[in-house]
Amino acid sequence: MDGPDFELVVAGAGGGLVAALRAAELGANVLVVDADEHFQRGNNTSMCTAMIPAAGTRWQRAAGVDDSPDRFVSDIDRKTTGTADRRLARALAEASAPLVTWLADAQALELELVTDFRYPGHSADRCHTIAGRHGSRLLRHLVERAHAHPRIEVIAPMSLREVRTTDGRVSGVEIATPDGHAEHLSTSAVLLATNGFGADRALVRQWIPEIADSHYHGGQFSRGDAMRIGRGLGADSGYLDAYQGHAALSSRSQTLVGWATVVHGGIIVNSDGRRFAPESTGYSEFAAILAAQPGGTGWIVIDEHIEALCSTFDDFRAVVTSGSLVRAETATDLAVRLGVPADALEDELEAARRSAAGQEPDRQGRVDDRHPLTAPYIAIAVTPALFHTQGGLVVDEHARVLAGGSPIPGLYASGGAAIGISGHGAAGYLAGNGLIAALGLAYLAAEHVSNTVPV
Repeated sequence: MDGPDFELVVAGAGGGLVAALRAAELGANVLVVDADEHFQRGNNTSMCTAMIPAAGTRWQRAAGVDDSPDRFVSDIDRKTTGTADRRLARALAEASAPLVTWLADAQALELELVTDFRYPGHSADRCHTIAGRHGSRLLRHLVERAHAHPRIEVIAPMSLREVRTTDGRVSGVEIATPDGHAEHLSTSAVLLATNGFGADRALVRQWIPEIADSHYHGGQFSRGDAMRIGRGLGADSGYLDAYQGHAALSSRSQTLVGWATVVHGGIIVNSDGRRFAPESTGYSEFAAILAAQPGGTGWIVIDEHIEALCSTFDDFRAVVTSGSLVRAETATDLAVRLGVPADALEDELEAARRSAAGQEPDRQGRVDDRHPLTAPYIAIAVTPALFHTQGGLVVDEHARVLAGGSPIPGLYASGGAAIGISGHGAAGYLAGNGLIAALGLAYLAAEHVSNTVPV
């Protein structure tokens, strides 16, 4: 009897490419479709900072970093106050080191451990990244590898419309071009890697009203397709209120300033020239805090030392090139240039300097070791943003989509199409949670497909 057209169909050419590459490596024929003709610059993987959290890796050992999956899970528990899906957190923590090792050794991705700063919530240096620290470079590498593999076919623009089942098991798909031309293909496995529903304002307003009026900085094809398809097959969904926000998007260039500016010692003030929250909290939950300020905007204030440290990020260099940095020799001059009360900004900068130097407690309760800001100063206008949703189809430790708690044979989900490990709301998001769910679940799905589907 003839086999299926493809052993695996992947919907979404972002992190889902990991599943395609791993499954093809293990002998499967794979089709990847993406609704976005410009997916290489338009999906969430391409927009991220390429930070892959992984615990117990050779890069960590070489740097003398003591870390383990247990410690990673503990950090997730702490950040989410115990609300994250523990089985999924454990599975991703355990898979994280094999994942980055495979990316480096089998996919020739040049990774490095980030040790120059640490995002809030991580108790160890565990973010692995690439030169430039930008997702577009990561995605371009994965795309090139996929195009070069004889077992992988990539088609864009092409959307997944429907997943068909026979006797409760995945048996085929309907894919369609933008003009509506549809084609039916047989397959025994489908990975839904189409991200979440951040581009659907009605769904965002329904599930995450606190961020619904903020700028959406994510893929325009993240419209909840995976949830629609999965629910049509009876799939469970969860954590629909979870999301990654960001409080460091440049108001002028609409590109990411980056939270490294803050971790290194930057402060955030509102239009009154006043700090309003501890910046040592995560950038995700800070987005809603910033949105609640007068005008819903603010300023990150740094100095030339921090500017130099952040120049390792492609994103930050793009912000500099855009002309978004406001420079001033003194706090008074900076206040004039920003149009904020000088006495307020001068007071906040001086108080922040004293607390960073250990001379007094921080006014906002910020607790971290940071560089005291010194003149000349630099300010960047920032606006709060929704980057991507963190809830979706319920999956197990193999990335299998569940219906009534049981797997739908042959159906998998990864990244924003699936529930994440960020608990509820925005406060549970750890830097890299989105990428480890995108790449890690795709990797786990490919492993399971190859172990259960004849190739």
